[in-house]
Amino acid sequence: MLATLIPLFDETLAVKAYSLFAQKKNYLLTPSLLGTGSNDGAVNIAGLDLIESMGIETLSADKEVFVEVNNISIFSDINDQCQTPHERLVLLANNTITPDEVYVKRFKELKKMKYKIAIRKLPDDKFEAYHELLLLTDYILLDHNKNDMKQAKKHFANVYPHIKLCAVHVDSQEEFDELKKDRYDLYEGGFFRIPVTRGEEEVAPLKANYIELLNLVNDRDFDLTKAAEVIGRDTALVISLLKMVNKMTVNSEITSIRHAAAMLGQKELKKWINTAVTNELCADKPSEITRLSLLRAKFAENLAPVFEMAVHSSELFLMGLFSVLDLMLDKPMEEALEIVKVSKPIENALIYRSGELAPVLDFIIQYENASWQEVSRQMLLKQISIERVYDAYTKSLQWYRELFGVE
Repeated sequence: MLATLIPLFDETLAVKAYSLFAQKKNYLLTPSLLGTGSNDGAVNIAGLDLIESMGIETLSADKEVFVEVNNISIFSDINDQCQTPHERLVLLANNTITPDEVYVKRFKELKKMKYKIAIRKLPDDKFEAYHELLLLTDYILLDHNKNDMKQAKKHFANVYPHIKLCAVHVDSQEEFDELKKDRYDLYEGGFFRIPVTRGEEEVAPLKANYIELLNLVNDRDFDLTKAAEVIGRDTALVISLLKMVNKMTVNSEITSIRHAAAMLGQKELKKWINTAVTNELCADKPSEITRLSLLRAKFAENLAPVFEMAVHSSELFLMGLFSVLDLMLDKPMEEALEIVKVSKPIENALIYRSGELAPVLDFIIQYENASWQEVSRQMLLKQISIERVYDAYTKSLQWYRELFGVE
């Protein structure tokens, strides 16, 4: 199975929910499935498999998860597929569900079971026809490129004031800023990760401290004592280090920062610093930037053996970690990488999308955007099984949740 989580934000860029898009098979190996939607024409809902196996807390903490349903899967026994509390799931109806009585009846049944319902891909001229379904709907996802957003907002405010409006496919900061004027409930799109083309002249002093630490530990044979000295300048890093060491040791009293660093050892200290410092560098950014950076890092590392690049796993981890470095430092990627020193292969992948590491980065970006046809094409060309990719992704999700203390 292929699966990815796409965030839904409010106007402050706080993540409020995730859309879970899943596909069970490689469409290019089974052409007859093309066009059947994320559920592969089967009764079971693919996304619920992932929620049930991993737990909704691992996927989304305390947030709702939108899961796509089609004209077949909406009639499946959802309770039997997934034990997650009903109020945490939003069943996202796609355009195969029509405003017929059979679907109105099913919507009513689902509402009685306390499920929430959303509708997407609904054109303006279908609002009236879908009246009975919309009366039972909690969210509507409006494509600002296709819907008349201002008229739609007025219409829903007057006729369906209970429905939360989501503006989707928002792919630039300018689009987001314009849509914010009309105050939609949620927004979805890649606007929060648009590459920086022009940045600030100076890096903030606190970030400069983190950069010094990154450059220090990414030297081939760094000095643990020097690393401990730089860590000691930042209370947040010291606390994070002590928590990490306490997880790894039993009945061991830490006497100094240098002692804690030595207990971790050079390899583990390097990995911890890269992740912890990335978190701190993103402290003034939307939380999704931290999540994106860390998930890309671990997903890239997990994909190393899949792409027959196991010897490059550490470089792939750093490539994923620094793939949003321009956003962290408010500088174009080329300038950002002059500050944080990385290997030439990482630099080539992040700036020029070329070199031996670049195919993994491209695959990850296509995957997180749920571009399943392109992902399937690449898997077919490289003879990669869908099971190995799914395992690499789910393990990165588990690692991310454990990193922040969620069991």
